[in-house]
Amino acid sequence: MTQAPAHLYSAAVGATAGIVVIGDEILSGKFADENAAFLIAELRSLGVELRRISVIPDDLDDIAETVPRFAARFTHVFTSGGVGPTHDDVTMAGIARGFGTRVVQAPELEAKVRLFWGEKLAPANLRLAQIPDGAELIYGDAVWPVVGFRNVYILPGVPALFRRKFLDIRERFRATPVAVARVYCSAEEGVLAPHLDAVVAAHPAVKIGSYPRFEEQDFRVLLTLEAADAATVTSAVDDLCARLGPLVVRTQPPT
Repeated sequence: MTQAPAHLYSAAVGATAGIVVIGDEILSGKFADENAAFLIAELRSLGVELRRISVIPDDLDDIAETVPRFAARFTHVFTSGGVGPTHDDVTMAGIARGFGTRVVQAPELEAKVRLFWGEKLAPANLRLAQIPDGAELIYGDAVWPVVGFRNVYILPGVPALFRRKFLDIRERFRATPVAVARVYCSAEEGVLAPHLDAVVAAHPAVKIGSYPRFEEQDFRVLLTLEAADAATVTSAVDDLCARLGPLVVRTQPPT
C-alpha cells in the first residue's frame, strides 16, 4: 500500500533509544538489515521511544564518533554488528576509542570461549573475549552475556544471535507502555492541520501522527494519538473528534 510521509505533532519523551547498525555489508546491499526492524518493534512494546537509527561502515573512526554521540543523547544505545574474530570486526575497538579507553581481554569470556571450542580453538576466536576496558558482562538466562559499556549494549550482527541476546536482557529496558488510539478521517491533511495544531497545544503530553492513505475506500487520513496513559490519550481524542465532527469516519480507543 502506498503511504505518504508522516507528519508528527508534539514530542513527549520518556526513555529513549538509538540504534547504530555497523557493517559494510549493509551499506553495500549484500545483506538487508533485519536487526533494526526487530528492535523497533521490541522497544515500542517496552515503552522505549526510538529516536535515531544510523547505519555506518566497519570503520574505527566512524564507530568512535557515532556511538559516544548517541550515548550522550539517548537513554539506551544498541549496536549491531562488527563483533567477531575477523579483520572487519572492529566495533569493540571503535567503542573503546570513542570513549577514551582500551580493549582488554576479559578472563571470564576467554574461559567461555576456550570451553566452547575446546581443542578446535583457533587463535582468532579469542578476539571474542575482547571488550572495552570497564565494560560490564550482562547475563540473563543464556550462557553468553551481552557486553554493556555505560549505556551502550553491544550486540552481534547475525540476526538470530542479535535477537537471542536482546531477548535475554530485554526486561531491563521496560519503561511505561505507550497507549495508542487511532482516528480515521475523510478529509485531507490540509483541512485537518489547524485542528491538529489546536489539539497539540491543548494536550502537550500527547504525540499525534498524521498518515495520508490513497488506496482506502472509506477514509483519507489515519491519525494516531499516543501518550504514557490511556486517560490522557482519551481526553485528546475526545477533543479532536469534537473539533473534526463529521470528518471523523471512526475511532479506535487506546490500546
